[in-house]
Amino acid sequence: MASSLFTDLNGQPIHDSQVLGYGRTGVVVRRGSSAVKIPLRHPWSTESDVQSNMEIIMREQGVYSRFNSFPKDQTDGIVPCLGLQVNATELAHMENGDLRTYLEKNQPSRELQMRWFRQMAQALEQVHAKCVIVADIATRNFLLDSELSVKICDFSEASLLPLDTDMETVDNDGFSIQTDIGQLGAVMYEVITQQKCDFDRFEDGIPMDGRAIWPRRTSLPSTEGLWLGEIVEKCWVEGGFRNAHALLHALRSADREDSTLKVSIRSYTNAAKKPMVMLSVVFGVLIIISAWIRNRS
Repeated sequence: MASSLFTDLNGQPIHDSQVLGYGRTGVVVRRGSSAVKIPLRHPWSTESDVQSNMEIIMREQGVYSRFNSFPKDQTDGIVPCLGLQVNATELAHMENGDLRTYLEKNQPSRELQMRWFRQMAQALEQVHAKCVIVADIATRNFLLDSELSVKICDFSEASLLPLDTDMETVDNDGFSIQTDIGQLGAVMYEVITQQKCDFDRFEDGIPMDGRAIWPRRTSLPSTEGLWLGEIVEKCWVEGGFRNAHALLHALRSADREDSTLKVSIRSYTNAAKKPMVMLSVVFGVLIIISAWIRNRS
């Protein structure tokens, strides 16, 4: 039998069938109807590695604790945190897994994509309103529930800031609400095109001061001719959207324009059909009259 890739903190192997996902610092396992995130530990991990991962889990728990202090309707775009234990974060299980894996097997309609993008922008607005910078927004960090609604998860790299922080001006070592919006633009591009896109803040390596740097435009793909390309492009311009609410407003406007265009096309199609129907009726009547005249003769 192949050895397990992961072990719990007691050194006991975790069966592959229990693993829902994993990242650089944590592994998520299925426990009944919940998903429990614990520090990542491989059979070959050093104690220093495990200790570092435990500290990151504890820091992430501080973010979830902040979210849980607000009413649920203010955090409904975030995967619900059901409980916090020492070195274990209990989360609601999302039946349809992560968005990246879903996209590998499915081609969502534009209507579903637009719904996701609005939900993503609204989730980001909720996170920023709680004075949190995500810093790691990717398709693998959005999960889908039973109704294919998308919710954000994974705050292992997030910055938990004081609640009186001016989120539109704060800069945390190069990370800000603007870098979060830039990363969300890359997620939108990946969903639309089915091509992986990375908004890399360290494309030239980590600077001596450790600060993130806004990526060069040439490191990102072209949006020319892309559906919602103007919105994605604006996400990649620092300050293009003042905040996540402005992005959400732009998506809602684009959705209304799409809906209006579809209604116009349907109306035009229906109107075009009417003369054809009348012509068919007249032609049918003429055939009947001609047959009647021939019979009379």
